[in-house]
Amino acid sequence: MTQDTFFEMRKVNKVYRMGDEDAHVLKDIDLSVDEGEYLSVLGPSGSGKSTLMNIIGCLDVATSGEYVLRGRLIEDLTEGELARIRSREIGFIFQNSQLLPRLTAQKNVELPLVYAGVPPRERRRRAKEMLDRVGLSERRDHYPNQLSGGQQQRVAIARALVGNPSILLADEPTGALDQKTGRQVMELFGELSREGRTIIMITHDMNIAAYARRVVHIIDGELQEGGDTSDA
Repeated sequence: MTQDTFFEMRKVNKVYRMGDEDAHVLKDIDLSVDEGEYLSVLGPSGSGKSTLMNIIGCLDVATSGEYVLRGRLIEDLTEGELARIRSREIGFIFQNSQLLPRLTAQKNVELPLVYAGVPPRERRRRAKEMLDRVGLSERRDHYPNQLSGGQQQRVAIARALVGNPSILLADEPTGALDQKTGRQVMELFGELSREGRTIIMITHDMNIAAYARRVVHIIDGELQEGGDTSDA
């Protein structure tokens, strides 16, 4: 790994036992991502892209191969160490915002800080700052059912950002949104990228993938470079 490399995968495989057979979901994945890179992983349903994201996010481990995150060999870490990485270094954004319906936007954004043991006053300040950042300062006291789909997803982005993670992992972040709202969310991702955030986005949509600076394709568990889109 070079000094600017955020993570590197070398010959990563993932195999699941399905009854009497093995399902080879990821096949000899080689992938290197630099600090501040905006990468899209493009592939159809069943291609292995969500499994790849789960391994990048330390939600799952490879069957074989090496995954080195910021100089640490993930396979050698304890579950406690992996949990700390997930809570402090990785911000997750999913297709459905997964907001808690009985909490306001403010409280939903505060939630990761509650788990991290941040004092209440500081939690409130940081959550307010993040909601301001995503343009929802006037919706802080609204519940999820009082927000549009795009607003809910922006709350989810604020929640992912509030812990100041090193990397954002977004799994089909516009999949549940209409085209116009999805474009607004992707414009926000672009702003975050220009600020130097490292972003990995999983998608099946070629038009959404094109927002990233670099695209890789995954088909039947095999990864191929798709090129740099910075001039697109």
